[in-house]
Amino acid sequence: MKLTRFIQNDKVTPGVFADDNTILDCSSFGEDWNEGFFENDGLERLKAFVASNELPSVEASSVTLAPAIARPSKIVCIGLNYALHAKESGMEPPSEPVVFFKSTSAWSGPNDTIVIPRKSEKTDWEVELAVVIGKKAKYVSEEDALDYVAGYAVHNDYSERAWQIEMGGQWVKGKSADTYAPFGPYVATTDEVPDPNELKLWLSVNGEKLQDSTTADFIFNVQHVISYLSEFMTLLPGDVISTGTPAGVGLGFDPPRYLKEGDVVELGIDKLGTQKQVASKER
Repeated sequence: MKLTRFIQNDKVTPGVFADDNTILDCSSFGEDWNEGFFENDGLERLKAFVASNELPSVEASSVTLAPAIARPSKIVCIGLNYALHAKESGMEPPSEPVVFFKSTSAWSGPNDTIVIPRKSEKTDWEVELAVVIGKKAKYVSEEDALDYVAGYAVHNDYSERAWQIEMGGQWVKGKSADTYAPFGPYVATTDEVPDPNELKLWLSVNGEKLQDSTTADFIFNVQHVISYLSEFMTLLPGDVISTGTPAGVGLGFDPPRYLKEGDVVELGIDKLGTQKQVASKER
């Protein structure tokens, strides 16, 4: 299944993609795609519900897509997880995953406007594979790690590089501005993505492809990341892990390139769909 959410009558409505441009309205299921849904065998219940009910549908192109799942309890991010990205950032590949958090108030839809904050001059892009946790995970082995996954999605881990790096302290302040976490257009369940470590991902700005890689270039694959994080925190159903970005971010160019008002960012991952954001400057 491909879980999504869309705006209808000024409300967020849960749905599933029936095909590339048809969304089935699942509001009659009575649940949002949130922690409680995933925790209580929601995917299996939803699958049976969709199969046994005639549901109304909308064209995806006619509605605004919301974030594909409800705002999670946490967004855990992995930094420098592609060797070439570490190199372009001027850093050595890490010996252990670099872990930071992104504020959940950054949560936004896949095609929402990216708002460059008032004092930002270095807003950067980062296409990333996101993992959605399907059940509570603690002290999970790498061998069992994928059993704890509900699905996968596209995430653009927008970053304000001056706030992240030049100001010192923790990275979170450079990662957490409003609209800095576009998520979707859908979450593809694990049966749709047999191997998350073999996915092509890309990003372009104003039609110029700047990121073009594959998750086969991970330093730490999805299983390792889930297992590693579960040693330090309990991963809850609906939590999102963003697994890092490949080379081609604005920071890595000479001179660096950052977003300006009117720029168009498009990105996607095989089997997981595409996003499009237009940049606007906060007044």
